[in-house]
Amino acid sequence: MYEIDAKGVYYRELNEKIREAIRQHERDIVLHNVCGQYYIGCGLNDKNVKITINGVPGNDLGAFMNGPTIVVNDDAQDGVGNTMNGGKIVVYGHAGDVVAYSMRGGKVFIEKDVGYRACIHMKAYKEMNPTVVIGGCAGAFMGEYMAGGTLILLGLTQDEEKPLTGMYLATGMHGGKIFIRGKVDEKLLWKEAVIVSPDKEELKKIEEEVKEFCNLFKIDYNKVMDKEFVKVVPKSTRPYGHLYIPGP
Repeated sequence: MYEIDAKGVYYRELNEKIREAIRQHERDIVLHNVCGQYYIGCGLNDKNVKITINGVPGNDLGAFMNGPTIVVNDDAQDGVGNTMNGGKIVVYGHAGDVVAYSMRGGKVFIEKDVGYRACIHMKAYKEMNPTVVIGGCAGAFMGEYMAGGTLILLGLTQDEEKPLTGMYLATGMHGGKIFIRGKVDEKLLWKEAVIVSPDKEELKKIEEEVKEFCNLFKIDYNKVMDKEFVKVVPKSTRPYGHLYIPGP
């Protein structure tokens, strides 16, 4: 294990320390006293690297990442997994806005709530098919313009005064799948998206990812699965097709 004290360290210097450690073949890196430093793990490629963060990382954690595992023993700020291509991010707490923005591969697990616009522009290509599991609730515009991948929202922090998601759920969505545990108020849903039931293969996918989530966060799997899941999908793969003038 290779330890770095991030207290008072500027984000560029901290990220260079991480890269230098990897160049020296360190594969288990622990960062202490992290407080808002940006871009931790950005663009890293080594699948054998694990970065453990003690503290709250700043924006764009794991952005453009291609392989490592990042574990955050606290909350995280905005842009977790921004345009991420591969690897895994695990957050033992809450995360901010735009989680998994344009994410293209890998997995993100958030123990508790996330902010606005989670998983917008998320996409998939051939074998690259990203998955995000959120244990709590989400803000407005979740799944906005989503084009691929899988988003699972568990709502484990929900109470009577707290909706599962905010308004404009799945706005502009034209691909991918959103699975939500429990009942979804259709008033929150974009008019071009619909709520249906998952099929058998999709239920297997949900079970597989929820098991991994529960193992990570030491949560009772059977209790999580005691509610039914619904699926949110777009009515059309071209939700804005009516806005374009047809050619001659």
